[in-house]
Amino acid sequence: MADRTLTPEQHHVLREHGTERAGTSPLNQEKRAGTFRCAGCGQPLFSSDTKFESGTGWPSFFAPLDNAVETTTDTTHGMTRTEVHCAKCQGHLGHRFPDGPRPTGQRYCMNGVALEFEPETKEKV
Repeated sequence: MADRTLTPEQHHVLREHGTERAGTSPLNQEKRAGTFRCAGCGQPLFSSDTKFESGTGWPSFFAPLDNAVETTTDTTHGMTRTEVHCAKCQGHLGHRFPDGPRPTGQRYCMNGVALEFEPETKEKV
């Protein structure tokens, strides 16, 4: 599968397992209803219904969409964390931590540059 055209920062995060600087993503402030998709392949990943303000500086969610993401163990930087990647293109999205809100208690701390937001549209009848 061919990659979408990625910016250098998107490539660094999605394909080289980089991290964007905290507080730099405009998606931190995104409050509209819609879907957060993988910037690498367009896969729907998270519903806006699961987004919450974690205070970390990165967009955070308490649950992904069904079958949207996969996880692996990340032992870089002298710690053990759960890495989250896109189930379709395997792009690095961020990490999952066990300190999120109910109902899951999970915090999917995502790099905003790895995501694209698609607002919900209301069909006019």
